Amino acid sequence: MGGEPVRVGKRGAVVIPAALRRAYGLKEGSIVVAEPAEGGILLRPAAVLPVEVYTAERKAEFLLNNAVTPEDYAWAVEEVKKLGLDPASIPHERPEA
Repeated sequence: MGGEPVRVGKRGAVVIPAALRRAYGLKEGSIVVAEPAEGGILLRPAAVLPVEVYTAERKAEFLLNNAVTPEDYAWAVEEVKKLGLDPASIPHERPEA
């Protein structure tokens, strides 16, 4: 595939030629990364992964359920209290002594 001239439109919009979009799997709404490169600008497909934002309750659940020893559990309970939550209200299993 050779280079094909394209025009920069309003707000910097550039139309990527259809053959290049097909070759790189770009569809409407695809995310690309624009970065400086020697001699120009490099556009490449971006990998976008969903990110889960944990609530205080979910963090508390992780802390309490990952405690292995009674000492770990005591520490987790204090951390959950620092989150402003009652450890007894969080579903979890207490480690065996």
